[in-house]
Amino acid sequence: MTDAQETAADSSLRTTGGAPPEDGGTSVTGAPNAEPSPEPIPLLEPREGIPPVIADADALAEVVAAFAAGSGPVAVDAERASGYRYGQRAYLVQLRREGAGTALIDPVACPDLSALGEALSGVEWVLHAATQDLPCLREIGMVPTRLFDTELAGRLAGFPRVGLGAMVENVLGFVLEKGHSAVDWSTRPLPEPWLRYAALDVELLVDLRDALEKELDRQGKLEWARQEFDAIASAPPPEPRKDPWRRTSGMHKVRRRRQLAVVRELWETRDRIAQRRDVSPGKVLGDAAIVEAALSLPSNVHALAALNGFGNRMGRRQLEQWQAAVDRAKALAEVQLPAPGQPVTGPPPPRAWADKDPAAAARLSAARAAVSALAEQLNMPQENLITPDTVRRVCWEPPKVVDADSVGAALAGFGARTWQIEQVTPVLVAALSA
Repeated sequence: MTDAQETAADSSLRTTGGAPPEDGGTSVTGAPNAEPSPEPIPLLEPREGIPPVIADADALAEVVAAFAAGSGPVAVDAERASGYRYGQRAYLVQLRREGAGTALIDPVACPDLSALGEALSGVEWVLHAATQDLPCLREIGMVPTRLFDTELAGRLAGFPRVGLGAMVENVLGFVLEKGHSAVDWSTRPLPEPWLRYAALDVELLVDLRDALEKELDRQGKLEWARQEFDAIASAPPPEPRKDPWRRTSGMHKVRRRRQLAVVRELWETRDRIAQRRDVSPGKVLGDAAIVEAALSLPSNVHALAALNGFGNRMGRRQLEQWQAAVDRAKALAEVQLPAPGQPVTGPPPPRAWADKDPAAAARLSAARAAVSALAEQLNMPQENLITPDTVRRVCWEPPKVVDADSVGAALAGFGARTWQIEQVTPVLVAALSA
């Protein structure tokens, strides 16, 4: 039984019950149990009931004061309307803190939560999958200085399933209802069942944090987790993606530069429309339709309407705007056409290494095997031990003199944390020296 499995079976770390068996007499991670774990308890209602949604300045000021006066970490979550609205803005923010209870805030009615962010400065924020919520929280003025990511903690501790529902059930013995995770959170007013779901999402986050902290400490990984959390909290906002149209699904079918230009024009036209209408781009025009038009290069509206994704209920004016985009791409001079691929930075794709540099390919094979074995030994995913891109870069251009200092410096240069360098350097030195 691994340390993580022992923690899942340790009732002292759970609010109630235990890590429930997934299949008969097995533990959450599949190891046999001497005794069956208690059945998980459905968590149906927030302990103080569903709080009112905060939607005006006076109510928000009361929440700010209450949370500033609270104690301990603050649980934070945000709901977006992915697949329904343009962008990734927050449509509901949930918080819970000892002494303040739970708050549900409407960031549409209260778009500036910087006062709340400032009141919680220096307080540890507990989030699940923090990197998903931090961008939309940053947009409304909420930026943590310290955080604890319960999903990442679960990964480092070796839990096989790290979704919030699975972690709450396996560690705390409660079942969270997850039926509203993909609803349109831009809906107003928000239905009561959705608000109940939202409040319950932060109900046990601090309890989960406390249990995972004990587990990480027992495994000797707590300092590793703290370094990871600090890296997330201090990371700058990501740079805007270059040529985002190249991520259109099905792009691998598009080979010719003129066809690439059609994808670009249709994608950019769709993006402008989606932004203006505040709807998900996929609701305006599907990726498959964009690729179909690029491959076919239709000469007129009638030819366009015959393609999959453009016919059926699409009106004449809509067809004309898409055909105009196709025509713009077809009218471009050769020098204006996009290049077949983006400039490659860093090493080439690993599949090309054997031809380009057989010695580098051998180094990469040895390094991957060594990192995989170490990750298994440490009971964590390989990508959390060290990013695959970092391994590729070190193997493609290793230090001239391969030793612990030079490899460690190379890893640090690629953004590896201190704990990662300490763990990975010895196996990479061996792999690069083989």
